[in-house]
Amino acid sequence: MTMIDARATTRFRVGLIFAITSAFTFGMSGPLAKALMEAGWTPTAAVTARLAGGALAMAAFATYYRPGWVREALRHRTTVIAYGLIPIAGAQLCYYNAVSHLSVGVALLLEYTAPILVVGWLWATTRRRPAALTLAGAALAVAGIVLVLDVFAGAHINSTGVVWGLAAAICAACYFMMSEKASSDGTGLSPVTLAAAGLVIGALAVAGLGATGVMPLRFTAADAVVAGLTVPWYVPVIALALIPTAIAYTLGIMGIARLQPRFASLVGLSEVLFAVLIAWVVLGESVSPTQAVGGAVVLMGLALARHGDRSDQVAQANWPDVPPPAERPIAHT
Repeated sequence: MTMIDARATTRFRVGLIFAITSAFTFGMSGPLAKALMEAGWTPTAAVTARLAGGALAMAAFATYYRPGWVREALRHRTTVIAYGLIPIAGAQLCYYNAVSHLSVGVALLLEYTAPILVVGWLWATTRRRPAALTLAGAALAVAGIVLVLDVFAGAHINSTGVVWGLAAAICAACYFMMSEKASSDGTGLSPVTLAAAGLVIGALAVAGLGATGVMPLRFTAADAVVAGLTVPWYVPVIALALIPTAIAYTLGIMGIARLQPRFASLVGLSEVLFAVLIAWVVLGESVSPTQAVGGAVVLMGLALARHGDRSDQVAQANWPDVPPPAERPIAHT
């Protein structure tokens, strides 16, 4: 293995660890937010608390880790504002509106068509058809998500909810595409700066929707139940702000910068698996055999997609040390 191959392998492995950890932490948002909503919070209130708390945590961390992050954010203000409004605030707003018209399973399924949108967008813009294994892996992973979410059990659908769900998918696709702009080595827009500034913009946008009455905004000081334990309201709020928000967005941006959007979007599907498992532990929601099979199918789809990405890399590789057959010298005997 050459030094370049070793570096590429290491970069992929580190990116995969970041992406999977991000998906795991994102998966905690549903159970934690549900605990708040069962205590009387509206979805907009839960999202506002999540984004505002995450913004405060990331601002404090960015000030320590990257003191010039505000100036950097201002230099890249167009990207930062778009990131805060679309992948952060937009995804939350569209998803919760979808849930208000659809069953949760159908809403999640629509949102998690984002990898298909990413694959299609890159195919259209680069004019390079993905490898057959990549397409097969994407299809298999989405089929697995259908099983995990068990969308056909008591699902109800209407056109308004479908529009909101597809809008959430577009916002999620933008998350993967826009996160690639941040470079983990600091030569471009830092992941820390993008996460911190994006969360500030997202929190202001969602809070503004609640304050103006566009979305219902109601907080309560009632205790919440998390993992069978009754805890003060601020416990899930702090956990929601730190784990599936500040940590999740930062690690997600760093992972996407190493994996590239197409494969990273497929890895992001594992968030649903983690959400189901965490809901089982935290909320006591059971995992059915169908969901277990769906999880295995998702993993198979990711493996196929990874092999497809490797095939693409080999096909696009340039080997300057090996001349084309017509240019090779003819050996004389």
